[in-house]
Amino acid sequence: MVIVDSSVWIDAFNGQITPHTRWLEARLTGSGGVGLTSLVLCEVLRGFRSDQQFQQTKIQLLALPIFDRVSSELAQESAENFRILRKRGVTVRKTIDCLIATFCILEGYELLHKDTDYQGFEDFLGLKVVHP
Repeated sequence: MVIVDSSVWIDAFNGQITPHTRWLEARLTGSGGVGLTSLVLCEVLRGFRSDQQFQQTKIQLLALPIFDRVSSELAQESAENFRILRKRGVTVRKTIDCLIATFCILEGYELLHKDTDYQGFEDFLGLKVVHP
């Protein structure tokens, strides 16, 4: 399973053609195996100004596997990962990115993203990342 971060979904819904959005489109029309977390769902949906776009996108995304995993265990592991990275001189700017990266690490999922906040997780904590 590959979890797709909001940084890629937003580009895709804005019609941006990048290696990441090409990879996502090919995977969605091909073999599948793409999912998202409830946190990513929130990040993507909150950006739509049009009610119609919001509803259409919500229907499309809800058809994919969505992982609702913000448990106290995930919160604790995410905080520990944040602290480990901070000790290594890596600053993670967004708590949501800590939660998403830690979820992927714990579950063994890969992550497709375009966000520098994940680099430390890949470099030091074993996050598996798709590099299209």
